[in-house]
Amino acid sequence: MSAPDVERLPAALARRIALAAQGFAEPRPEAAVGTRQLRRLTSRLAVVQIDSVNVLSRSHYLPAFSRLGPYPRAALDELAGGRHDLFEYWAHEASYLPVRLQPFLRWRMAAAEEHAWGNMVRLQQERPGFVAEVFDRVREGGPVKAGELLEPKPDRPGTMWNWHAGKVALEWLFFTGVLTARTRTAGFERVYDLTERVLPPEVVQAPTPEPGDAVRELVRTASRALGVATERDLRDYFRLGPVAARTAIAELADAGELLPAEVAGWGAPAWLDPEARRPRWIRARSLLSPFDSLIWERPRVERIFGFRYRLEIYTPAAKRVHGYYVLPFLLGDQLVGRVDLKADRQAGALRVQAAHGEAGVDRPLVAAALADELRLMADWLELDDVDVLDRGDLARDLQRASAASLAFRA
Repeated sequence: MSAPDVERLPAALARRIALAAQGFAEPRPEAAVGTRQLRRLTSRLAVVQIDSVNVLSRSHYLPAFSRLGPYPRAALDELAGGRHDLFEYWAHEASYLPVRLQPFLRWRMAAAEEHAWGNMVRLQQERPGFVAEVFDRVREGGPVKAGELLEPKPDRPGTMWNWHAGKVALEWLFFTGVLTARTRTAGFERVYDLTERVLPPEVVQAPTPEPGDAVRELVRTASRALGVATERDLRDYFRLGPVAARTAIAELADAGELLPAEVAGWGAPAWLDPEARRPRWIRARSLLSPFDSLIWERPRVERIFGFRYRLEIYTPAAKRVHGYYVLPFLLGDQLVGRVDLKADRQAGALRVQAAHGEAGVDRPLVAAALADELRLMADWLELDDVDVLDRGDLARDLQRASAASLAFRA
């Protein structure tokens, strides 16, 4: 069989393909959004990253808002912690995924020993048998939170993973797939239970694919979620190893499930999903979580949008350029600005702590669209006001646009 011709794509078309694959080509629903739309969206994205930062909103709630507009966050909670259409595991990072993918990640669970963390190694050395005790506790006593194991936290200041022994054991059992998250508490703490008691029987009883078959399905899923992508993009979606990912890409290409492409300005070979939509335009207006699957791989963002984006949470305040929790603003098919946002729940305000526009944008136009999107977000978060501070080169335009929007609403 002869190799297919390499399709040459203009950069603008590749950008629209990528946005359509991520769910930005359709208009937001006019009717109330419910479980059906959320299930369809999470199936399309396949990976919804979880992050604990709550300065604005838990990150996993934001991708659906970015694409669908206001929706009941409890409906997403129900998909994950009630219906169990979604499950938690390590994919890109800690993520919600459709349960159909659980068998395709069992090879990663089985290989957990190859990736044992330092605190897990210490635990096995210092307290042999403790992990088995924790497993027995869950098996016999039912769902458990880490805080219920009453283990003292180690004194290791300066580290994020300052887990006590019970938490280490539970996370290890979670990583190996023996336990999963039954639900999350109001404080976002995992409630662990036996996987077989949480996931649907048809998932638990599904045969385990060979690792090569599993990786091929993950690459196939990534290609559908990305539309057009480099090899690095495809393997980054599920954090796959380069050798396994390249093998899977070659096999999918041989089967005609990936088409070779060359995108102007990308500087790297690309792969195109044969069923990817090719919209003539994108009319999106969305604020994007820093952990949104559209932008989580920063080199891809620069390649597609010419937009340099870095999360500055861990940068000392005096050295931050754009702010603490900065969301890029998508207008049409371009990233045109960014805002540092905080939900001041006590004051009932969505605070725009800084607003910056990209070079060459129509600032009044961007500010007007951004003001409308911020108002929509504030209403969704049940905040009364949008308070724009005077920081950033777009702040004054945004203040005027927000005032005009407020006057119009009144």
